[in-house]
Amino acid sequence: MYYSIYSEDCENSLEKRKAARTEHMARIEHLYEEGRLLLAGPHPNIDSNEPGPAGFSGSLVVAEFASLQEAQEWAKNDPFQLTGVYEKVSVKPFKLILPK
Repeated sequence: MYYSIYSEDCENSLEKRKAARTEHMARIEHLYEEGRLLLAGPHPNIDSNEPGPAGFSGSLVVAEFASLQEAQEWAKNDPFQLTGVYEKVSVKPFKLILPK
């Protein structure tokens, strides 16, 4: 089943994001290589794909896991979570309707 992992950044998270980005992206790329990633990306603080110093307000990952517990464990061990980028993380089951 798919699960959505919605994460909200702490205030002024940009430098923390930069410091942990390589490890964070490696985990997401691993999901992609396994064919389990539906989508992933950050939420810019401004209406721009390249927000620069405005930074990001959070992230969304939708990926396949064997259980809610496995998805929660994956989210708990994300480098952005471990280094304090994220202030709040929500993990919920996600039912894909479209595209088929």
